[in-house]
Amino acid sequence: MPVLVASDLDRTLIYSAAALALTMPDARAPRLLCVEVHESRPLSYMTETAAQLLTDLGDAAVFVPTTTRTRKQYQRINLPGPAPKYAICANGGHLLVDGVSDHDWNAHVQARLAEQCAPLAEVQDHLMASASPAWVRKHRIAEDLFAYLVVERELLPEEWVKELAVWAENRGWTVSLQGRKIYAVPKPLTKSAAMHEVARRTGAELTLAAGDSLLDADLLLAADRGWRPGHGELADTEFTAPAISALPERGVLAGERILREFLRATRTTTP
Repeated sequence: MPVLVASDLDRTLIYSAAALALTMPDARAPRLLCVEVHESRPLSYMTETAAQLLTDLGDAAVFVPTTTRTRKQYQRINLPGPAPKYAICANGGHLLVDGVSDHDWNAHVQARLAEQCAPLAEVQDHLMASASPAWVRKHRIAEDLFAYLVVERELLPEEWVKELAVWAENRGWTVSLQGRKIYAVPKPLTKSAAMHEVARRTGAELTLAAGDSLLDADLLLAADRGWRPGHGELADTEFTAPAISALPERGVLAGERILREFLRATRTTTP
């Protein structure tokens, strides 16, 4: 019986240098493996223990990296273990099969967005008009599907984020604050829909998931079992549900714990 494991990446399984501060003092930090390099600079890490656990998981289950990253950003990551056949990028907007986007899936997603929420151009215009250059460093459009800002967190007005969330909600969009990025994502653009499609194709009868942000909530609720770390938007709001486990670990050690839980559940299910 195939087991499908759909896991968020950033701040769930892999961590930037800034996110490593969630873990522990430097003197007690675990040994790390770099899994992403960009412009000759190391960007993302996981512990060596997590790397071995992920390798074991890739041999035992259908592991599906599931991220809000664009395809280009995802392809910078070099995860240990067997190369995943499937990957979910752009929050479910692209389903990669052996590294290539499934055109039919993307067309299906685009049609659903056109029918169910305000257009991207309206949201982008609002972001450009309302966000201040005093704290915005970059405006970005991702895969012609959603928008995000890179900001200076210490200068970002909390009330502005709340007002943006209300404005977006009325237009069928979701706002998520993750580190230095503010995402505006259409509500019909979900990781869970893409996970269900992979489950259909693989015949998986058990789905497991993990994630830390608001954009992972639908994924965790759609899976048979889910886990969230002790940091991030979901932890901050004490998000929970009957089949979702709230873990106490934070930072890279949460990544290890999540992978152990995936393996335990997979081995319990698989003869």
